[in-house]
Amino acid sequence: MYNTSFIKKILLAVTVVLLYSCDKDFNAIGDDLIGDDHFGLEAEKYDVLAYNQEVTPIQSNALTNNLLGIYDNPVFGTTTANFATQLTLATYAPTIGEEPVIESVVLSIPYFNHVKSVDATTGDSTYILDSIYDPSEGKVGKLKLSIYESGMQMRNSYFNNGSQLPQLYYTDQNADFDTQKLGSPLNDSTNVAENEKFFFDPKEIKTTTIDPDTKKETVTRSVPEMHLSLNKAFFQSKILNAPASKLSTADVFQEYFRGLYFKVERADGSPSNMAAMDFSKGKITITYKAKTAITTDLETVKEEKTLVLNFLASTGGATANFLQDAKNAVYDAAIKSPNSTSGDASLYIKGGQGSLAIIKLDNFVSKLDEIRANKWLVNEANLVFYIDSDKMASAMEPKRVYLYDLTNNIPLIDYTNDVTSATNTKDSKYIFGGSINLGDNKRGTTYKIRITNHVRNLIKDATYKNVLLGLVVTESITINASNLLKAKNANISEAPRASVMNPFGTILFGNNIPSSDPNYAKRLQLEVYYTKPN
Repeated sequence: MYNTSFIKKILLAVTVVLLYSCDKDFNAIGDDLIGDDHFGLEAEKYDVLAYNQEVTPIQSNALTNNLLGIYDNPVFGTTTANFATQLTLATYAPTIGEEPVIESVVLSIPYFNHVKSVDATTGDSTYILDSIYDPSEGKVGKLKLSIYESGMQMRNSYFNNGSQLPQLYYTDQNADFDTQKLGSPLNDSTNVAENEKFFFDPKEIKTTTIDPDTKKETVTRSVPEMHLSLNKAFFQSKILNAPASKLSTADVFQEYFRGLYFKVERADGSPSNMAAMDFSKGKITITYKAKTAITTDLETVKEEKTLVLNFLASTGGATANFLQDAKNAVYDAAIKSPNSTSGDASLYIKGGQGSLAIIKLDNFVSKLDEIRANKWLVNEANLVFYIDSDKMASAMEPKRVYLYDLTNNIPLIDYTNDVTSATNTKDSKYIFGGSINLGDNKRGTTYKIRITNHVRNLIKDATYKNVLLGLVVTESITINASNLLKAKNANISEAPRASVMNPFGTILFGNNIPSSDPNYAKRLQLEVYYTKPN
């Protein structure tokens, strides 16, 4: 009897607690009741307003990856990407030695890659290059690559009225650097694959050395890289024969040797090609011989030595990516004449000095009082962007897009709250979404982005702002900082940094599609799944 009575009391207490908890959930209007799985519930759909916005010249230093090459996009036009960087000495005030004579000067910058296979017999690895944008369908795109001594003094910062400010460089400054390049190209090897017919070679780099005494061969392997022989006479004069004071400190050296300017042009008869590269991993290795204190009866011994110049970290101020666009006429007209009143039928979003979409949720916000009165609880809220597959049929597609608070140029709460990660950081924050969804033909169909918490906050908190949303192409979902426009306009003064690093674009269906149009069902809407109390 006692045990039965006790159990009944416990069950009653648990029941009361559960009922109280459910009542609290229903009173927290807009909160999640049954999680992000909406269990087949039909969505309430709300109209949105979405229109195009051109991204004018934008800050292009502080990029972790930089573009180099020419990319022909059949939908958006042609982008030409050049690059400039300062250099640093690995060791300042180096002891060079007497009567130095250069043996070789090699520029090396590793490519993004992964191993496909390893030959069990030879030990040779076969690589596949990542972040190579070659639309030529199997033909190797080649470029005329010229690397010059730069005549532009690049700085990390400058002083204005006593204040130290960061020095910014912009995507439209190619002419400034091109007109001040010095001398002839430094990559003047007779091997045209290093200059006139340059291409991003996926082959493993193998170097064989022979011991002068034992005659034993040693093979050194390294990952695929830009591997160029530079002019020995230039570096003999500029570096080895330089006055010691010019190599003494970073400030003096960077005034003396103002860095490199990488210029690309079309190689005759070759399709275009472009790569995203981490130039901060680049270096120039000078191998030379100089006299030492060791002597023999016949002559002073010359010792082989190396001197290394490193590329500046890409996140520093003294690097710049120059992006010149020859835009397709339809694309150019769409981003220069958007319909900000009724919205656009097609949304053109493109990286680099490209374009983004501006999105307003005003229609949903006008219904907030009704939602609160009905005590509807939000399970999930999404923006699903349908790709215009007909217009994008012949173009490479961006793998991911990024939705953000454009009013304040910060991430949305759904982005911040998503702590999911992946081996490849480009796949992180997969709950927040934005990754391309592929159809049976391996072409993109949609991009889905969850803004559940943003919508809940709009419902629960009357002071929560209905901000403008921005949609861009992104190179890395983990980078959410913004870069400044050279000149702000009525809508934007900056844009996400990771968008500047990606050359791709896509065309999405906007909101302003006539009901008679076959694609009317693909128009952009906000879809919200609710639990509705009886």
